[in-house]
This record gives sequence, structure tokens and C-alpha cells, in this order.
Amino acid sequence: MERPLRVAVIGTGPAGVYAADHLIKASESVTVDIFDRLPTPYGLIRYGVAPDHSRIKEVVNALYRVLNNPRIRFIGNVEYGVDVKQDELRRFYDATVIATGAEKDRPLDIPGIDLPGSFGAADFASWYNGHPDVPREWPLEATEIAVIGAGNVAVDVARILAKTADELLVTEIPDNVHRALKASPATDVHLFSRRGPAQVKFTPQELRELDASPNVEVIVHPEGIEFDEGSLAAMRETRHVKMCVDILQNWAVRDPRDRPRRLHLHFLQSPVAVLGDGRVTGLRTETQELTGDGWVRGTGEFTDWPVQAVYRAVGYLSQALPELPFDNGSGTIPHAAGRILDLDGDHIPGMYVTGWIKRGPVGLIGHTKGDAGETITSLLADTNEAATDRDPDAVLAHLANRGLRYTTWAEWQKLDAHEIALGEPHGRKRIKVVPRQEMLDICAGANTQ
Repeated sequence: MERPLRVAVIGTGPAGVYAADHLIKASESVTVDIFDRLPTPYGLIRYGVAPDHSRIKEVVNALYRVLNNPRIRFIGNVEYGVDVKQDELRRFYDATVIATGAEKDRPLDIPGIDLPGSFGAADFASWYNGHPDVPREWPLEATEIAVIGAGNVAVDVARILAKTADELLVTEIPDNVHRALKASPATDVHLFSRRGPAQVKFTPQELRELDASPNVEVIVHPEGIEFDEGSLAAMRETRHVKMCVDILQNWAVRDPRDRPRRLHLHFLQSPVAVLGDGRVTGLRTETQELTGDGWVRGTGEFTDWPVQAVYRAVGYLSQALPELPFDNGSGTIPHAAGRILDLDGDHIPGMYVTGWIKRGPVGLIGHTKGDAGETITSLLADTNEAATDRDPDAVLAHLANRGLRYTTWAEWQKLDAHEIALGEPHGRKRIKVVPRQEMLDICAGANTQ
């Protein structure tokens, strides 16, 4: 008779949920407990994807179907390394899969980046998505704003800053975020890309969404629309690159439109310093030139842009976890096909990794499925028989004995229904509950009205 396999997964974003899905499909004898430090599931889908991205938010439906499987148990409001440690997991589980993702901002090492008025895009995204662990106020005081980056996160941040707040009322945006954005005096948002239009990292869909607002004029500054042989090759080889370039070229030559806000796209401009004495008063960039292979070099020509806020969107970064090795350079956990390796390069028995903390914050959500498949293939090929206490209720008793208030799948469904009900009178899909304690009270059935 096949020995039942008990697996813990840490993180309920797409990476963790896909890992759980692979496990239960591989064998009927596998059960999975999936932990999250938040009371809610879905990770960056709930707290990182911009609220007006309804298409990407729909991924939640697929994740829900996986988590609703009776052989998968959601245990929320429990943080790995703080509330439950590696040796404790080994007591209850045969294997553990780390899928904590990446939710911090990658640093940008230029002078002035730490001035007041300079922000990380990931922090801003956590705020406008109602993350319970970030302050609920945000200083939206600038009329002209710089966003540094050429990826989907940079585009999201620029779009949220440029849109009028009332356009977002059809989304799940928290009420305090709507009020703050409505009071914002912003008129011009400038997005700066170090490389050319053929090297941008955002998708055609993301790009088109920039131009969807009736209140925002998207202005492509033509002096950055340049191509070299590397750019032309990228356009020939990759359809979405050619689509993005076509869109940008069309925008660069179209007639101006009279709209109250403007979103400027600048290419071949590399940030070299945030300016200001005591707070941000500008951004200095150096004009770049293409080198023939799609890369760039500085020209020595500098421009000072009179902005009062700077948002860096140069990538996400994973955080080191207690008792696990971590490569600070790549921001990943060292591994071999998903098996976590110690400092000597040996597999730590029963420990696995998947998602962005495994490969770095690159690729779309779909890439995470294949990544999880590789990790789970390794896990199932190994002999994992670590658990000494195999009673499924033992880990819950352990958490309760430590005084930890964990949330369950049934409780999340209660909170989910509550948020949907809050949105219904206003024609919205949901209105998020933000404070952690209020979420816990609703999960427990308390009347918070």
C-alpha cells in the first residue's frame, strides 16, 4: 500500500497553488497544507496586480478551484520562520515547498534615491491594493511624477498615478485609496526607459491599457524612438515586440488630444540622480545610444526633469527566509531542479522551492506552472518520509497551543463573500477589507458594521 505523502507549501500565490495542484494530480495519496502569512490567499494576485487589471485578476478563479480541493487545506495568518519553523514542519510533513515569491523593491543605486518623495513601486502597489501590513496613508502631493522602469509594474504604477480616481471605482480599490488618489494634484506622469522601444518588457495588452483612459493623453516622445540591428532582429523574431513598437510609433506621430492629464513615455533615458535638498525636486537622466546589439551606452548628455516624486520600478526582490540559504546577488534560494541546496551544495532533505524565489522575478504567471512542475517532479522522485506526527489535526493543535490565530479556507470564503457584498450596492465586484484584525473578526463571524 502506498504510504500517504503529507506536504506543506509556503505561500498561496500562483507558484504555491500550482505546486499544490501538481501534487494532488500526481497521486491520490498526497495531501497538502498550504500556508500564508496573510489571512487571505492569492499572494500578488490580490496584493500586487493593479485593481484595474480585471483580466489578470480572473486568474483567482483558477486558483480558487485548486484550493477548493478537499485534499488541500489552507492555513492563513501563519508566517514561516516566525510562527512555524523548519524543524516543526519536519515533524508534521514529509516535505516542504517554499513558494514565498518576491514582493519587495529591487534597489536602485543612484544619488538621492532615498530622499523623501522617492518611492518603491512594490510599496506603492501594496498600498493601492490594500495590503494589511503597509501604512494606509500615501503622500500624493506631486504635480509632476517620474516612474523609472520599462516593465509591467512600471506601466501599472504610471497608469494608476495618471488616471482619475473615479475611473477606478468600478474596481476593488479600497475606499481610502480612492480618496487619496482623488485628492492627488498630479497632471503629468513621466515614464523613463533606459533602453529603446524594442527592448521594453511590458506586453502589448499592458501598453494598450495605458491609452484606454478618456482623461489621460499618452505622449510618446519621438527623440527616443530609435532602432539598431539588435532592435530590428528582436522585432523580426518576437511578435509581441513588433506589436509594442508599432503601437509606440503610431502614438509618437498622432495629433495631440486635449485631455486633463498626460502620461509621457521617454526612451533611451537612464536615471543617474534624484535631485533635491531635503526632498525630491527633480530627476536627472543621461541620454543613451544603441550599440548595435540592442544594448545602450551613455552619451554624456544630461537632462534635468522638474518632478516632485520618483517611483522606481526596476524589479521585485525576494527576501531571505530563516534557516534557509539565500543568494543575495540573484535574490533566490540555491537549488537543483527545485531541491534546496545547503552551503556545500547538498540537498537539504525534504526542502524544495518554486516560483520567483526559485528563479527570480521574471516571466509571466503561466511560466510558474512549468516551474512548479519541475519542482514537484523532483519531490516525488525523492524518498521523503520525515513526518513523525502524521495526524492532520496535529499541526492545527500545535498552532493553537502557541496561541496563533490561523484562518481556514471556510473562513476565507466568509471574508470573500463579505467583500463581494460590500461592493454589490455600488456596482463593484468587491470592496476589500484592509485591516488585518477586521479581516480576522469577519472570518470569526463578528459583526463589524
